[in-house]
Amino acid sequence: LQLVESGGGLVQSGGSLKLSCTASDVKLDYYAIGWFRQAPGKEREGVACISRNSVRTNYTDSVRGRFTISRDNAKNTITLQMKTLKPDDTAVYYCGADGGPYYAEDYCGSDFGNWGQGTQVTVAA
Repeated sequence: LQLVESGGGLVQSGGSLKLSCTASDVKLDYYAIGWFRQAPGKEREGVACISRNSVRTNYTDSVRGRFTISRDNAKNTITLQMKTLKPDDTAVYYCGADGGPYYAEDYCGSDFGNWGQGTQVTVAA
């Protein structure tokens, strides 16, 4: 399973970006997917997760109400819509997978792996 992130870029404070996470070698239907970010000098932190069936989503407090995670299993893509971006959102964003066919469909993940190469998001003040 090799995940690929895309959609990052440079945006002004208050702006929006939409990140995508996909895989060309495996269908992601069975996996919970999480978005994480890592800013320079900081540890990687979880941003949002979504279960296989999209019933369960979780967000870290700092992005709740501004970011929305969703998935389109037919397109094998998970997106992170980011609005009202702040300079503190600047980081490399990664997606990770967890779970499998024997996990509950509403499992939102707790042990993510199979990281992609990341996509840089820079929010200018």
